[in-house]
Amino acid sequence: MSAINLGELVYITERERGLVQAQMALNAVEQLPIQILEATRERVLAAAHIKASHAISYADAFVVAAAQEMGATILTGDPEFRTVEALVSVEWLAR
Repeated sequence: MSAINLGELVYITERERGLVQAQMALNAVEQLPIQILEATRERVLAAAHIKASHAISYADAFVVAAAQEMGATILTGDPEFRTVEALVSVEWLAR
């Protein structure tokens, strides 16, 4: 998971459910067996390249860049990711 997307998770949770819930969500993520990828220059430029040529949010471009780098599958229910299915593996979750 990109650090950019971790920040996105925290701000959305805080906005919708409050600071305490955001802190709980952050703690829950930190307990998962996932790696948080820092926003290095190379990763920022990879996300920018994806954003430049696909109709996807900049934060979601970091998801795609991370999946490409790690050879990972994106798990999502967000239809915005349909625009990048040729770039990465996407597994669709029920909403």
